[in-house]
Amino acid sequence: MPIKAPVLFLLLSLALLLAMAWALGAGSIALSWAEIWQGLWQPQSPQGLLIWQLRIPRLLAAACCGGLLALAGALMQLLLRNPLADPAILGVSAGASFVALSALGLGLGAAGLPLYSFAGALAAIALVLLLADVRRGWQAQRVLLTGVVVAAGFGAGISFWLTLSSDLRLHSMLFWLMGDLSDADVPVGPAVGLGFALLCACLLAGACNLMLRGELAAQALGVPVAAVRWWLFLLACGCTALAVSLGGNLGFIGLVAPHSLRLFGVWDQRILLPACCLLGAVLLVLADTAARLLLAPVQIPVGVLTAAFGVPLLLYLLRQQAYGGRDA
Repeated sequence: MPIKAPVLFLLLSLALLLAMAWALGAGSIALSWAEIWQGLWQPQSPQGLLIWQLRIPRLLAAACCGGLLALAGALMQLLLRNPLADPAILGVSAGASFVALSALGLGLGAAGLPLYSFAGALAAIALVLLLADVRRGWQAQRVLLTGVVVAAGFGAGISFWLTLSSDLRLHSMLFWLMGDLSDADVPVGPAVGLGFALLCACLLAGACNLMLRGELAAQALGVPVAAVRWWLFLLACGCTALAVSLGGNLGFIGLVAPHSLRLFGVWDQRILLPACCLLGAVLLVLADTAARLLLAPVQIPVGVLTAAFGVPLLLYLLRQQAYGGRDA
C-alpha cells in the first residue's frame, strides 16, 4: 500500500533531524544532548566552536550534496525511464570531475569550481547523446551503455591528471575524487541551486507523470516532450555539477534514494522529487558521520560508504531487470 504524502514527508523530516543531531554529537570528541544544546546557544564556548565552525558546515554540506545527487538521479531515471540511470553511471559525475580537476591542474583557481563542473557535466551528457545518436531515435538502453563507456573515458583522463600531480597534492585530490566533505563550508550557493532546481522540477512534475505513460501519449495530451526532456537534462547536469564542486565525485546516492522511495509505492513525481531530496540528504549525512567514526581519528572518504550500500542495490536492480522488473 503506497505511503501517504504527509506521512512520508513527516517521517523523512524527522529522519533528517535525527541524522543531523547524531552528526552534531558524534565524533572524536563526543557531545551529549546537553552539550549540543549549550553549544548551539553559546557559539563562543568550546562546544559552540566545535559545532558552529566544524560540524554544522559539514552536515549542511552533506545534506545539500545528498539532496542534489538524489534529485539528479531521479531526473535521469525519469528521463531514460530506467532505474539504473545515475549521474555516476551515465558519466556526468566523471565529466564534471575531469573538467574541474583539469581546471585546478592548470591553475585556474578554485573559485570557479561550480562553473568548471557544470561545463564538464554538460560536455559529458552532450558526448553521450552524440555517441548514442539520439537523432535517429531515443533508446534508453543505448544511452545508458554509452554513458558507461564515456564514464570510463573520463576516468582515464582523471587518472592522467593524477599521475601529473605532485605528492603533496595527490592525497587531497584522491580524497576529493572519492568524495570528501571535510573542508566544506556552509553551502549557500549550492543550497540556492538546489532550491531552484527542485522548484523547476516540481513545475515539470505533472508533465513528467504524463511522460511515464509514453511519449506519444504525452504529446497527445499537449506535453512538449522535447522541451521537457532538455529541461530535465539541464537540471540534472546542474545538480550534478554543484554536488561535485561541493563534495567531489560521490556515487550511488542518485541511485539509492529514488529507488528506495519507489519500493514504498511512491511513483507520483510531484511527491517523489521533493522526497528524493530529503532522503538523499538523510543518507549522505548518515554516511558522512559514519565515515568520521568508523576508523576514528582517521577519516575515510564518504564515497567509500556510499559505494558500499550502492553496489548491492545496483546488482539487485540488474537482477530485477533481467527478470522483467518495472522500469522507473
